[in-house]
Amino acid sequence: MNRNATIAGLGTALPPPAAQDDLWEGFFAKHYTAEKRALAKRIFANSGVRTRQAAVSPLLEDVSEWSTEQRMRRYQVEAVPLGKEAVGRALTDAGLRADELGLFAVCSCTGYATPGLDILLARDLGMSPTVQRLFIGHMGCYAALPGLGTAADFVVARGRPALLLCAELTSLHLQPASTRTDLQQIVSHALFSDATVAVVLTPDDGPGYVLRDTVAATDTTTADHMTWEVTDLGFRMGLSPRVPAVLELHVRKLVDDLLARHGLTIDDVDGWAVHPGGPKILDVVQQQLGLDDEALDASRGVLSTYGNCSSPTVLLVLDELRRRPSPPRRVVMLAFGPGLTLYGTLLEASTVTA
Repeated sequence: MNRNATIAGLGTALPPPAAQDDLWEGFFAKHYTAEKRALAKRIFANSGVRTRQAAVSPLLEDVSEWSTEQRMRRYQVEAVPLGKEAVGRALTDAGLRADELGLFAVCSCTGYATPGLDILLARDLGMSPTVQRLFIGHMGCYAALPGLGTAADFVVARGRPALLLCAELTSLHLQPASTRTDLQQIVSHALFSDATVAVVLTPDDGPGYVLRDTVAATDTTTADHMTWEVTDLGFRMGLSPRVPAVLELHVRKLVDDLLARHGLTIDDVDGWAVHPGGPKILDVVQQQLGLDDEALDASRGVLSTYGNCSSPTVLLVLDELRRRPSPPRRVVMLAFGPGLTLYGTLLEASTVTA
């Protein structure tokens, strides 16, 4: 079998944006205790985030005391139209109809229901009754990369197009005032945002990026460093300040191993789509890989403009790279999440031009 899986289309859909300063002044500054307010203000100011999106903005609606049931019901209301918009744009970008898809995969760690987005969007967008569906839940910020890898495997094995949707509404998991003095919650509230991104993969060598390989590494000795716990009041983030130190131990080997499998080195890569989990995460990756500032400007730009949107974020960085006047030829995508898990994906531009 001589077949590739090519990223032929990408579409995004975002809720309304809000300035980080407005979120601080209009909501968060009033909800932290006086003891923690100065610390929280510094964290917000140094987060690297200037604007971000919220399907349920705290400037308009405080959901922090809502039950998990209320939050999950609202998730469906907000996520369906956003998902429909992102999927529609990706299909248009790829020049495909919805009924041509063989697989529809959805990643989300911020909302659950049955029937879920995979069923509702397949119905509303006119996908075939025979389309295969896959839901990937609770993997967190790195979910897009195993999602892409799985969709690519389907494309190569079956010779049919696949679509991956990453949809996250972190704004629904604002925590009650009693937990806002927790340092990890302050960091979470300063960084996280909402977004949906859809990617179409096709079994041809047309214009786009061919997915060459995907690798993973998990350090289970640090499993408690990043958590996403289901509580009666939504999902609660645990984010240890030791996460950058763990990445420092593993990221260079992961990247070297990924590239060596294809006879490449870091110098052969001209595009880096690194999940911007926060400024320190990007600083560690840059240092360990020996990259210059320009190499990660797309990741830093996405963090500044969109915040950390969990699973869709690395796809927003890829979209930024591919829209440049001179898109990179080879792209390494990196994302990190609970486990503590690192994922890497190698993309290479197709030799076919549009």
